[in-house]
Amino acid sequence: MSAELSLTVNGEPRRIAAGATIADLVRSLALDPAKVAVERNGAIAPRSALADIVLGDGDALEIVHFVGGGDDDRDDTWTVAGRTFRSRLIVGTGKYRDFAQNAAAVAASGAEIVTVAVRRVNISDPRAPMLTDFIDPAKITYLPNTAGCFTADEAIRTLRLAREAGGWDLVKLEVLGEARTLYPDMRETLKATEVLAGEGFLPMVYCVDDPIAAKQLEEAGAVAVMPLGAPIGSGLGIQNRVTIRLIVEGAGVPVLVDAGVGTASDAAVAMELGCDGVLMNTAIAEAKDPLRMARAMKRAVAAGRDAYLAGRMATRRYADPSSPLAGLI
Repeated sequence: MSAELSLTVNGEPRRIAAGATIADLVRSLALDPAKVAVERNGAIAPRSALADIVLGDGDALEIVHFVGGGDDDRDDTWTVAGRTFRSRLIVGTGKYRDFAQNAAAVAASGAEIVTVAVRRVNISDPRAPMLTDFIDPAKITYLPNTAGCFTADEAIRTLRLAREAGGWDLVKLEVLGEARTLYPDMRETLKATEVLAGEGFLPMVYCVDDPIAAKQLEEAGAVAVMPLGAPIGSGLGIQNRVTIRLIVEGAGVPVLVDAGVGTASDAAVAMELGCDGVLMNTAIAEAKDPLRMARAMKRAVAAGRDAYLAGRMATRRYADPSSPLAGLI
């Protein structure tokens, strides 16, 4: 009887024949090595070398994949890190009933970018559906995010795995300060931005609605800043229009409102303030009719953008009649 190795895979004990490679392990779990990323003993295992790395007794491995965590004017595009998009609506991939509903909502929204979380592969049920089976990353841009990370080190590690899993360098960085408010920890966020930018990542960064902090992130290498409108998942809408507008006026990179949108009017407000786009998840996923809300958000983003480009009328303290008062009968 051949010797066996004792491993820890995604936190669970597992055994495999001595001499097995990482690729052998992945296939033994009925997984496709092309759809996962692997970390071995704290270091990324390059996908190109999975078949060459021989496992050792006591190895600890993490195997991850992506899970679910528009403007119709084709001339009015926006660009981030040299990549151009037509839709100014980015949607998340969490909280939906299932991947099929998620995919239908993305299609209804017209979004060209979706945020995706990086989570452990369920090795107990490796044939469980994956997000990539429903939303094709060849057609929709995946934006790996660091949802659930509370330190710079956690976020950096997550995105390194994400890049290995799919080759993406355009990522969404968020480093949270606490679980109750999910507000960003700006000290850790700035640290992570600097490290990731130095490693060739293109981080779009979730931040507080502070024009000074937003500028510091830009200087640290952020390719877009994403100030919150209100706490994540709150649906409260944009709470401070003044600071969002100041961020837009001072930014040299795209500005997208991220978090707090509850309904279509909130999305329109974000665009009327001059933002390049808006990101949302809960507002669509938790609507009574997610597909209808996705369509509403698509129209709201387009309407808000049109209103911004049109240039709104000046506000006045007193009434100004539409019809002349001279010549009254």
